Amino acid sequence: MPPMIFRDTKPAVIQVVGYKNTGKTTLVCRLTELLKLASYKVGTIKRDAHDFRMDTPGTDTWKHQAAGADITAISSDSRSAILMNESATLGQLLSNMNSVDIVLVEGFKHESHPKLVLVRNEEDAELLGSLSHVAAVVLWPETTEIAGLTGLLSGIPKYSIDDAEGLLAFILQLAKQR
Repeated sequence: MPPMIFRDTKPAVIQVVGYKNTGKTTLVCRLTELLKLASYKVGTIKRDAHDFRMDTPGTDTWKHQAAGADITAISSDSRSAILMNESATLGQLLSNMNSVDIVLVEGFKHESHPKLVLVRNEEDAELLGSLSHVAAVVLWPETTEIAGLTGLLSGIPKYSIDDAEGLLAFILQLAKQR
């Protein structure tokens, strides 16, 4: 069993942010796998810019939602889910995750948790200037060709997109410091 990585009852929260096709989902999945291998309890939250569908047409919960339910919950012996017909803030979503050690949040760029910012091209690099709480930058190999990137990254820890183990060590250190 890993040592507790938080000082209170709330989990450590680390955001993984970047523009589309920078590897956010792949990185969140890889970090989740590594954290689970190390016996941590992990929660994940994804911000979707589109109107997603999670319930399958024809199922009972789909019928509940189709009938007009504002919120629908389902639970079995091994899983539970809550479907709401409204947007939720990151804080509201996090309030359901107090039973985990760490939460990896994909997106929610303007929230105030430590962020791993993925940079793959010049547009991604420009994102750095608009964010708060940047803890580290995750770079793709082609980022070495971006003009002016060195100045933007001054004083910020840098990791390769392929260094999941290094990022794991970094986020565990961040979690212990909070």
